[in-house]
Amino acid sequence: MQNVIVWNIDPVIFSWGILTIRWYGLFFACVFLIGGFIGSWMFKREAKPPESLDRLLMHMIFGVVIGARLGHVIFYDPVFYFTHPTEIIMIWRGGLSSHGGGIGLITAIFLYSRKTPDQPFLWVLDRTSFEIALGASIIRIGNLFNSEILGKPTGSDWGVIFQRHDSIPRHPTQVYESMSYFFFFMVLLFLYSKTDIGKKPGMLSGVFLVTMLPARLFLEFLKEIQSGFEAGWILNMGQILSIPFILFGIYLLLRNTLFDSKALNT
Repeated sequence: MQNVIVWNIDPVIFSWGILTIRWYGLFFACVFLIGGFIGSWMFKREAKPPESLDRLLMHMIFGVVIGARLGHVIFYDPVFYFTHPTEIIMIWRGGLSSHGGGIGLITAIFLYSRKTPDQPFLWVLDRTSFEIALGASIIRIGNLFNSEILGKPTGSDWGVIFQRHDSIPRHPTQVYESMSYFFFFMVLLFLYSKTDIGKKPGMLSGVFLVTMLPARLFLEFLKEIQSGFEAGWILNMGQILSIPFILFGIYLLLRNTLFDSKALNT
């Protein structure tokens, strides 16, 4: 068992009275803190007013949190939550969906762009794509500290034992995803800062969706199912929800090759 890592980190950093600080919450907060720094650099580079960045970040925070919660409620456990509706707002008990967060984020960006004429929807979506990739990478580390979203057993004497669950060596899928998302973040950041791809509306977003989401879909095969109703499915819920995002990414890429670029600046 010398190739096995035993993981038993307490999800709670500390508690004081009713105040509880968790690793996941800390990583979640870091996503928006780092996103603010990157956004500030980007807005200076694009000569956009800094006050609009504050509005964008607020839209994104609410969009991600509300979308992620409602995504979990609707996609993974609707029977429980619709029979216990007060539980829906109890977000501190856990239960967030990354795909729901993605839907909420896209909705928030759309609403923001409608109020900001000099920043069209695809312009904003492109310029937040690499931040989203980095955020997803950080969130998966939060999942690791929560000992959640477990991988399947490796079937050998290597892997990670999540001691809070069992003593079986498993694939550290949280680490796999975090590393892959960070790689895509670096690629997207390079494309944005070193090439002209950002001048083609939807291209960065398209690259993001046709790289990260297929990676997510593939890595889902190494994970345990998240809900009992997925047992026996060929594709789990996470994989099914990835497909519309991938198709949207393909559309965005084809859009730039099939239509005049001047007509795409919307």
